[in-house]
Amino acid sequence: MHERIGLTAGVIWHHLAENGATPVAKLVYVLPEEEAIIQRSIGWLAQEDKITLSARGGDHVETIVLKG
Repeated sequence: MHERIGLTAGVIWHHLAENGATPVAKLVYVLPEEEAIIQRSIGWLAQEDKITLSARGGDHVETIVLKG
């Protein structure tokens, strides 16, 4: 599982580099991986200080973007 999380983190990083800020829900929809692995991969990227995670008020949309 650890390897899948790392590989998925790389896929997410490349997606963000190519597409910019992306809602987490969209990543879950477009990536061919289980949601739990995607969430763990986002956590990995956050732990490594590679992304910024933000949430919009009322609609609870979480968006991630690579740190500059």
